[in-house]
Amino acid sequence: MNILVLGSGGREHTFAYKITQSSLCDNLFVAPGNAGTREIATNIPIAVTDFSAIKNLVLEKNIEMVVVGPEDPLVQGISDYFAKDEGLKDVVVIGPSQEGARLEGSKEYAKEFLFRHNIPTAAYQSFDAETVNEGKQFLETLSAPYVLKADGLAAGKGVLILQNLEEAKLELENMLTNKKFGAASEKVVIEEFLDGIELSVFVLTDGKNYVTLPTAKDYKRIGEGDTGLNTGGMGAISPVPFANDAFMKKIEEQIIKPTVDGLAKENIDYKGFIFIGLIKVGNDPKVIEYNVRMGDPETEAVLPRVKTDLVELFNHVGAQTLDTVQLELDPRTATTVMTVSGGYPEAYEKGKEIKGLDTISGSESIIFHAGTTVNGDKVVTNGGRVIAITSFDEDFKGALKKSYNSIEKMHFDKMYYRKDLGFDL
Repeated sequence: MNILVLGSGGREHTFAYKITQSSLCDNLFVAPGNAGTREIATNIPIAVTDFSAIKNLVLEKNIEMVVVGPEDPLVQGISDYFAKDEGLKDVVVIGPSQEGARLEGSKEYAKEFLFRHNIPTAAYQSFDAETVNEGKQFLETLSAPYVLKADGLAAGKGVLILQNLEEAKLELENMLTNKKFGAASEKVVIEEFLDGIELSVFVLTDGKNYVTLPTAKDYKRIGEGDTGLNTGGMGAISPVPFANDAFMKKIEEQIIKPTVDGLAKENIDYKGFIFIGLIKVGNDPKVIEYNVRMGDPETEAVLPRVKTDLVELFNHVGAQTLDTVQLELDPRTATTVMTVSGGYPEAYEKGKEIKGLDTISGSESIIFHAGTTVNGDKVVTNGGRVIAITSFDEDFKGALKKSYNSIEKMHFDKMYYRKDLGFDL
């Protein structure tokens, strides 16, 4: 079959890498793609939210499956767009309906869903510009640190964790009245802070059944020791060593099952990935957030560990037969280290030539392009996060060593990466 992947980052390169390994894939297209996907698929310069251009491409190339990478097209309703169109309705779309995508599109909606289905999460209240003073009063009832979350999509950067009450009040004002995160912070969720260690759990559901993919731990902050500004993600480790069988059983019973059952009970059409951001508080899991797609860079560590044919899995999603699947996984640990442009997550330059990629051994590491493009015969930087390097070993220390060794063979101007991944494991 002909398949289209929407997106241009490391997550989408990883999808492409896995899909091209499937005998079920005849032709793979990636829109808009990057310099890495260009080597294994046909890149098409279409924006992920240009639904009419995507429709034309699907009809022209006889595409039977669309795998949606990023959240924007899902929140804007691409699945519904396909379902309602006579010429597109038989195309398998991996991604939830617009209603399902609200789990990521609105922090308030997600919290209400969690409370409705008795899924463990932090206490919260939400506020807008008219109730900013009530928000400040609510902050006074909490103890530090204070968690402020922009309600809408802010590219993974709309969460502030602050130690000082006055600073928290100031930032609340900044978000609500000065629109610090634009329309995303027209509403702000204030949450109690949960103290523990975080992990990500990924579920693929057909709306009735589900399979649980490997766990991962990602590292969001730019600085070593988890300091500095939040980023889209500086690296990931899969599986998470502390997520043993007993803890995973709790996650399944208390969080995964009630989430999938809750979506079904509310008649929310959901065929795709559920990314559950969790925190282990004592010995109990609690939900920090939902995302409605695979995480990035977790995908680069999680999907290479899945030995089951990915296209076959997606076919089961379309047919609602995931209950017949036995997922086969690589038992080894995979680690992903992200190299980023100097200055990221704030201002950075693009167009820097990336050298040495051809010297990295394929038997040692897998290269996933995140923010790259081609300029003439050169691969150049085209984003904040540039190249992800994934390696396997028996434990995360060995795998990280391989990833760091590979990174030393590549270079671009002002390249930066964190050298302390796994410090908290």
